[in-house]
Amino acid sequence: MIKTEKLSKYVLTACTAVIVLAFVLFFTVGYDNPVGDYNEPQLTELIIYLMYGLTAVAAVLSVWSVVKSIKENMGYSGENLSGVPGGKISFVSLLIMVASLVIGYVCGLGETEFTAADGTVTSAGMVTVSDMFIISIYILMIIATLCVAVNMTGIFKKK
Repeated sequence: MIKTEKLSKYVLTACTAVIVLAFVLFFTVGYDNPVGDYNEPQLTELIIYLMYGLTAVAAVLSVWSVVKSIKENMGYSGENLSGVPGGKISFVSLLIMVASLVIGYVCGLGETEFTAADGTVTSAGMVTVSDMFIISIYILMIIATLCVAVNMTGIFKKK
């Protein structure tokens, strides 16, 4: 039977390979596809469906993990044997997410309404909300990348 850590590494490698392949295809197959005054890459839907798929898989795995954790820890109130400070990690994660949303909101303040090429008008408030989420995603992606890099170096692993 494959250990959880080994399986996790295989899944991470597979996800990374699929993502890199999708982006290589996006930028190399039909990327320069002018439509009117704009560029419309042919594989835009590939990237969109990849993000939908990864989000759905992450949501399902999160729910599965919570359910499994609840089942395993039912009635247990003893000491933490793993040494992982789960409460602190959850609190810091929530704090980072809220901070990234606040930073995104502040950076998006003062936006004006947006009119698309087809005449669709998006209110200034929704443009601000969109900017908030986009900036928050960038911040969280950078933090996650740094955390993965630090974890891969093994600096914090205990012997």
